[in-house]
Amino acid sequence: MTIDEACVECIINQSAKVANALHADESLSNELISSVTKMSKTFSFDDTPPEIASYVYEKMALIARKTDLYDEVKELSTKKALSFVPLLEKELSNSKDKLLTATKIAVAGNVIDLAAEVEFDLEEELEKIFDTEFAHNDFALFEKKLQSAKRVLIVGDNVGEHIFDYIFIQTLKELYPRAEYSYMVRGNPIINDVTIKEAKEAGFEKICKVVDSGVNTPGFVYNRANSYSRELFDTADLVISKGMGNYECMSPSHRSDICFLLKVKCGVVAASLKKEVGDIVCKVV
Repeated sequence: MTIDEACVECIINQSAKVANALHADESLSNELISSVTKMSKTFSFDDTPPEIASYVYEKMALIARKTDLYDEVKELSTKKALSFVPLLEKELSNSKDKLLTATKIAVAGNVIDLAAEVEFDLEEELEKIFDTEFAHNDFALFEKKLQSAKRVLIVGDNVGEHIFDYIFIQTLKELYPRAEYSYMVRGNPIINDVTIKEAKEAGFEKICKVVDSGVNTPGFVYNRANSYSRELFDTADLVISKGMGNYECMSPSHRSDICFLLKVKCGVVAASLKKEVGDIVCKVV
């Protein structure tokens, strides 16, 4: 999925979000916004939105002299997500369809996205997610593919959301214990995406293999990934892709058997999926 004109404005707006997250003074704030606005004049419309974001966030990190622009916000997102774990575990224990409930939990976590055009409230999302139908509903096909999969790769998205992914993977292991599970994260801090640091802090190594993809983009760009990650991506029986950034990077992909789980948070992705902003999606390709 290559960028649209609307993506340009969205990425410029993200520079203001970064300035706010850094509590930047007027001088730094102006420099961040003006630099990104200047860069936007040369964006390539052959690139995906996450590829464009990688250049922009690298530039902003240099200007701000800070490697992880959202480190404080990511810590808060993790704490907030953890506060919901008892509620979610109770919901799962009472569920008559644990896979569907765990999948909805994983999608609900996808609202924690600092790069989104439209922001959603996590608490509000959790109140309605279990009664919300997938606008694109390939859940039955997803379940069927899980039944035969021996190697499952989950490509993570955002920090905070990763806490919900942990519950999701725990449930997959309970329901399909014969499969081998891997959780793939970003190669370095980019927006509020999950890296090896947050995955290890959350204890993912206790339940699955944790893989550093090597990508510097807020989405899995195959040709930027390290060789191990490319091999894992190619050989997994089923890839579960979380969030819009991964959808943007893997649409299209050279492989099949990818399940996209996401909340639609911008008009460009909504148009690609032929859905509405706010819809939840379970799409198998």
